[in-house]
Amino acid sequence: MKQQKLIKRQHYQNWMNAWREKPVIKVVSGVRRCGKSTLFRLFMDDLLAEGVLPDQIISLNLEELEYEHLLNYRTLYGYIMERLSPANHTWVLLDEVQNCKHFEKAVDSLFVKDNVDVYITGSNAHMLSGELATLLSGRYVQIEVLPFSFAESLSFTEEGKENLTTALMNYIKNGAFPAIAALKNEETLIGPYLDGVYDSILLKDVATRLGGADVPALESIAKFLFSNVGSPVSVKKIADTIHSAGRTISINTVDKYLRALCDSYLFYQVNRYDIKGRQYLKTRSKYYAVDSGLRARKLSSESPDIGHVLENIVYLELRRRGARVSIGKLAEKEVDFVAIRGDGTAYYQVAATVLDENTLRRELEPLQRIPDHHPKFLLTLDEIPRTANHNGIRQLHVADWLLAP
Repeated sequence: MKQQKLIKRQHYQNWMNAWREKPVIKVVSGVRRCGKSTLFRLFMDDLLAEGVLPDQIISLNLEELEYEHLLNYRTLYGYIMERLSPANHTWVLLDEVQNCKHFEKAVDSLFVKDNVDVYITGSNAHMLSGELATLLSGRYVQIEVLPFSFAESLSFTEEGKENLTTALMNYIKNGAFPAIAALKNEETLIGPYLDGVYDSILLKDVATRLGGADVPALESIAKFLFSNVGSPVSVKKIADTIHSAGRTISINTVDKYLRALCDSYLFYQVNRYDIKGRQYLKTRSKYYAVDSGLRARKLSSESPDIGHVLENIVYLELRRRGARVSIGKLAEKEVDFVAIRGDGTAYYQVAATVLDENTLRRELEPLQRIPDHHPKFLLTLDEIPRTANHNGIRQLHVADWLLAP
């Protein structure tokens, strides 16, 4: 069998190696099929290349049938203890650990052992943060893995050298899950694959977590969020929309389902930030999807709304780059994104095109009103001018910005 090509995910690998053998539990989280298991494989390759012996690595994927008997935390702990190297350091990698009930008890007991380095992955934010935070407060670090960036996707498919805009449109349409890149834009295969990913997330990570969930209602809320990426959303608005379609659902249920969809990493809630007042606001949040391909699949008969989809792509890339992202509020004006990182703050406006002078003026105005000198960017699909400067506001093609180091 031909071995699948593995793309180096250097940012995540660097994080794994930076925390290697440090006295904390390493938590790798993210949506299903985003590449967490592959990251473990890459990390193991790094260890073996440095001379670590195979029997010093214990790697278990708790979704695999062969490890079904380990879904009890005591059994899991005993299995690993029998295989620890008494004289050498042992690396323990537990994939999709949330499948083991009370996994945190086994993880905590392993963590306190000498010469044991523990890494875990999971696909549910509430389960990981809740149980871990309760038992392991201050003793773990966490990184979130996202599907492929545009640069990673191009590295895999090797397309885009002739026309970056076409490559970007394929990336938006088909999405960024690593397996999608391997399918090389084969439409008849991509659709069923995305359906399978979506069903797995909805049924395994959302409905199962909720217990007795109304799956059709859950799907209605997910479709509403897909349809409204980049637009202000409220629990009441969702409930009213479902009521208008002839279904009955309470505001409390909508709120619970909404949180579960975010806990599964299918969607991200982004709050507004008052730029002048320097405070976060609790109303009129926006939601962005973890993958544009999933969105396109679920809304196949509807308008692509390219402007908001581009916002979604930019939002995810800002998260990949380690930014804390919010929606900027400036009196009656809005800035698409305020991105705060350790090296400073930056502001972003995103639009499909600003070739029309009125559109350009409208997009620039919020950035021009910001009363500080942090970097400001206008990201578009316009080819001419490919790059421009509007009194200190840099206009860049989205593809160029996505590929910038």
